[in-house]
Amino acid sequence: MNALTSIKTTFAVLFFQQIAFAQETKKETASPQYTIENCVNHFELKKATKTKVGYQYWFGNKNFTQENTLKMSIVEPRKSTHAPHHHPEEEFFYILEGSASFFLDGKTVVVGPNTSLYCPPNAEHGISNAGNTDLKYLVIKKDLR
Repeated sequence: MNALTSIKTTFAVLFFQQIAFAQETKKETASPQYTIENCVNHFELKKATKTKVGYQYWFGNKNFTQENTLKMSIVEPRKSTHAPHHHPEEEFFYILEGSASFFLDGKTVVVGPNTSLYCPPNAEHGISNAGNTDLKYLVIKKDLR
């Protein structure tokens, strides 16, 4: 198995483990009716949400998923979606394309494609585009409704 396949497999396993072993109790909400048609989500730019620094595309949002959200963010060169912040949910980033500057609790590192980043609950963190091309990354975050 090549390195890229191993990384993608690891990322998928982490995502599905997070779903399977979720321990947070959520408020009761009406679940959507799941069908093959709404469980397969092909990226379409026309369905993406424009932001000040690029756009976001939700593959799974809190109104559809049971525990987690999955979003793809595209950030223009030398910009960031927002300032460093913190929240009670843990969060994963997976860099698909470009160069990301990742800030975590006072330290910063620049990383490239096929790199995963983890933000523990309540840790101050941020991500920005450190390069001259668009930064494209996935975000997985537990929904603590």
